[in-house]
This record gives sequence, structure tokens and C-alpha cells, in this order.
Amino acid sequence: MIETIEAALAELGQTYPQHAAESFATLLEELARWNERVNLTAIRDRQEMITGHLLDSLSARPLLNGTRILDVGTGAGFPGLPLAIVEPRCLFTLVDSNNKKIRFVEHIAGLLGLSNVTATKVRTEDFAPGNRFDTVIARAVAALPRLLEIAGHHVGEGGVFVALKGRYPEEELQLMPDTWHSNVTELKVPGLDAGSRHAVVLTRL
Repeated sequence: MIETIEAALAELGQTYPQHAAESFATLLEELARWNERVNLTAIRDRQEMITGHLLDSLSARPLLNGTRILDVGTGAGFPGLPLAIVEPRCLFTLVDSNNKKIRFVEHIAGLLGLSNVTATKVRTEDFAPGNRFDTVIARAVAALPRLLEIAGHHVGEGGVFVALKGRYPEEELQLMPDTWHSNVTELKVPGLDAGSRHAVVLTRL
């Protein structure tokens, strides 16, 4: 698994901390193990996990702004956990309303010693941390207008909202409020078809 992950990471063309591949292998092995008892993710095949969870999450890494990151609707910890592994100097807050998924995130954070990860079981619209974030990121949570409605207020001054999408979200962009500016970037994820992943980077006007 580690060698397969290392080959996949090389295709992505980023630099990684020492032992990152080992941490990723542990993450995916534990995800597969938990999936046998608890339905955390629809992806069961380990190779598909590398592409669909690991590389897909890391493709958003260049879009992170600042050091305080909020991952809303994190599910089983994506993209937050892979990003926290490669960005140890950033502080990641991962929130989700599903207790089993947050328990898994807490398990992984403890197992890997990720002191930069905080997991909270809460609905995004009810989350009240008392501070704002440099980056708010969400993967396949809701349409853009709804995302901004439930989590846009968590973006701090000069911060960004990174919404990870599949195909170019033309209809969603047409429904965007005029108080936000959007910039769409196609993400190159090794193993996935061209044009199948986009990131919408939103900033307040």
C-alpha cells in the first residue's frame, strides 16, 4: 500500500513531509477496516480510495489560504485529514453532523498524532466557534448558494471559501449572490478524467 501511495503522490507533483505515505496508508487501511462495520464512505476499493479520497483531497492543497482551516461536512475526514497530514503548521477544524464519522476522524487524529486537528460533531449551520477562518473548504456538501448560506460567515477578513465540485458548476454559479466573487479552477487529479474536478474559490466583495 505504501509503495502504491508513494507512486500516486509522485504523480501529483507536490512536496510532502517525511513519513506522509505511511500516514496515508494508515488512514486508508483504517477507513477500509471501519467500513466493514460502519458505513463511512461509498468507496470500498483501496486503489479507488487513493484516487477518490487521497489525491482528490490533496489537489486542493495549493488553494489553502492562511493557517486556520475549517472543513465543513467533512464526512470521514476528507479533504481535512489528508491536508492536515501534509500541512502540520496549519490548524484544521473538521465538522460534521454524523457522530460515527466524527468518531473516525478523532480516532485517526489520535492514531497519527495529528495535534493540528480538532473534530466537532455539529451541523454546519449551528457551528459557533467564536472565531473565523482563513480558509473554509467543503467537498460535495451542497450547492454554492446553500454553502454560503450555512458557512459563508465563517470566512474571516481576507479569507477564502473553497468549494470542491465535480464538473463545472455552471448552474450553481448563476445563482450565486452578488456579494461574493468566484474563480473556478480545474483540478488535475491523477487517475480521474480531465474536467471531472473543479474548485470554486470564493472571496467576499
